[in-house]
Amino acid sequence: MPETDIDYRKRVLDTLSPSFCGAKWYNATIWLGSGMTTSCHHPPAHLVESDKVRANPRLLHNTNQKKADRAMMQAGHRPDGCEYCWKIEDMGRDAVSDRVYKSKIYSDEDLIAAKNLPVDEDVNLKTLEIAFDRTCQFACSYCNPAFSTTWVKDIRNNGAYSKLISDGRNHFTHKHDSAQLFKITESNPYVDAFFDWWESDLHNTLDELRITGGEPLMSGHTWKLIDWFKNNPGRSRTRLAINSNLGFEQDKLEQLLQATQGIELDLYTSNEATWGPAEYIRDGLNYIQWQKNMDYLMQSNQLRGLHVMCTINATCLETLPDFLTRMMHWKERHGEQFPNFTLNILRFPSFMSPLVLPDDIRTQFKDRLQKWLDYYTDHPQLQPHERFHTQRLIDYLDVVKTPHSDAFDMPKLHNDFKQFHVQYDERRGKNFVEEFPALAEWYNTL
Repeated sequence: MPETDIDYRKRVLDTLSPSFCGAKWYNATIWLGSGMTTSCHHPPAHLVESDKVRANPRLLHNTNQKKADRAMMQAGHRPDGCEYCWKIEDMGRDAVSDRVYKSKIYSDEDLIAAKNLPVDEDVNLKTLEIAFDRTCQFACSYCNPAFSTTWVKDIRNNGAYSKLISDGRNHFTHKHDSAQLFKITESNPYVDAFFDWWESDLHNTLDELRITGGEPLMSGHTWKLIDWFKNNPGRSRTRLAINSNLGFEQDKLEQLLQATQGIELDLYTSNEATWGPAEYIRDGLNYIQWQKNMDYLMQSNQLRGLHVMCTINATCLETLPDFLTRMMHWKERHGEQFPNFTLNILRFPSFMSPLVLPDDIRTQFKDRLQKWLDYYTDHPQLQPHERFHTQRLIDYLDVVKTPHSDAFDMPKLHNDFKQFHVQYDERRGKNFVEEFPALAEWYNTL
């Protein structure tokens, strides 16, 4: 019988320390446009020292902050930035947090080695996600100018979103110029450091490299890296993966598949709703084109895997079961890997969390999702992690009452939910009430 995630946590992670996570050593997301890094998508990002990274490119990952967090984990203490996982685990002894999924991809031997490494040692990455810049043709509601040039245009043309009182990170109040420290025509020490590290030995130590954005297919650095793989066959052991919103005509995808022939490629895309709600949440999306692009990629038989990352927010829950049913229909046609999905619960901005919804609506959505899972739970194409992610979301909607520790004031969150979407509708030519009828009555009372 295969080992369950709970059994794995007890056998491996809990024997190392009650707070151990392999991602803190072996995984990183690095935004090279801003010089920011983090160990996964949950902890807040922090700045890499630009004056030191030229001499030691490994500092793109091995920052003082991460080394301090590693020391805490080795001692069994919980770093504050990893609160998402602690909140999940505190739901109950059998709750599975992302630190399980982010650790089990590494060997037991590698995790034991990390537990025993000196804190000040510069560790070689095994999995890395990088963003070269924030160029993007979408301006998704849960995104912000730090990750999208189209969001920058919104703020530049229309000014800051006003009357938001819970958004401590100021997602929507300025252009986030610090997210793009260097112009496209300027030398970027972080980008230079990455390519220096890549050429020296990162291409030998890295298991997987995932390029994100912005929209990475709009970045010249992405195509430069693809050319490196194409011109150096067999030189690297690294699997290549690319995040894309798939917001293109088919010729762009044809270009990608042509450029990556002979290269093992995983493609990750994002969506979490259907039709009008999907286009509302992910401004710039053409839902029909997105489905056509998904079909085209699956029929190409060229991808190693196709993955759909669902950002679970308050507005996607109404059509999420329908969206997951679409995933299952594709699986039935193409096999369980095409596509597979993950349900990633949004934490910031807090006022977009599913937990801002009133209990009766949240229960309604929870029950619909439970019915979906009851129907598909024994389906041979539903992967174990998909089943667990769905059950985890059901439990989250039922148990967890606050998005995170800094967001206990629900009236403030409700204020910001309404203020944001009123302004979003005005700026983007949208209509919240028409797209989300199950939320309309509640929304109109805010």
